[in-house]
Amino acid sequence: MDSPNLKLYIRVLGTFSTLSWKNIYRLSTALRFVVFGIIGYRRKVIIKNLENSFPDKSAEEVNQIAKKFELHLTDLILETVKYRSCPAEDILERIKGDLSLVERLYKEKKNVAFLMGHRGNWELANLFSSLRFSHECIVVYKTLSNRAFDQWFLQLRTRFGAKLVTMENIAAELQKPRTKPYVVVLANDQSPQPKSAYWTTFLHQDTGFFRGIEVIARRNDLTILYADFSRIESKRGFYNVTISLISDCCKVLPKNEILEKQIRLLERDIEEQPFNWLWSHRRWKHSRPVGK
Repeated sequence: MDSPNLKLYIRVLGTFSTLSWKNIYRLSTALRFVVFGIIGYRRKVIIKNLENSFPDKSAEEVNQIAKKFELHLTDLILETVKYRSCPAEDILERIKGDLSLVERLYKEKKNVAFLMGHRGNWELANLFSSLRFSHECIVVYKTLSNRAFDQWFLQLRTRFGAKLVTMENIAAELQKPRTKPYVVVLANDQSPQPKSAYWTTFLHQDTGFFRGIEVIARRNDLTILYADFSRIESKRGFYNVTISLISDCCKVLPKNEILEKQIRLLERDIEEQPFNWLWSHRRWKHSRPVGK
């Protein structure tokens, strides 16, 4: 059963969700000071990740990126709380970009896989996809261990019609008959089990990536797109989306080529806007297995 404290936290989130956007960002600035300035949350992890990823940057440059990331992260947290109740118009106005490629693929009745990293606000990206795309929107997710928070995020992510499917069930889900094309939205830059991962050099480090999307894409002959969400630095909470074609005939590509193409695009985008990635995550906690 959920504890009374947890139920209180859920109610607090509901209260914060009703704040104005101006007050959301005021609260985010205060939260950044408490979490990072006073508590020092994962400060060593963030600095180590940045130092290893940008070996040519000075200690001062690394520190400046870390500070920008810290505010970016608290913005993401408070924005996500706000998305739980804000109107659809707020979602739509916060992402700008050329969506003509997606619209063309829908007219051609093509099923699509969107690969993305943890850049921009991925919860916003999922909600935007549900509202803006004509395709059926399927979001791959990992179930949270806490039931109450899992339910809270489930309700958030399905507000505008997206269907959430776990990675374990996505293969079966895509075999179901449908009346219109679908898009599968997946962020695959977290840390997988080392033995099953695809290993490559990413940001100057041995890095494992989930293989699942490549298997799914080939099996279902999906068109593979990469979406990047760069932050508009002059306006908090607003993002530009850039959509790139990785392959419209993935079955003919060499093994791991889909992943390799996406990884290089993601690496390029992180280098262009370094603070805009999830540096507090223990991304490199595993070592490359022998022979991989």
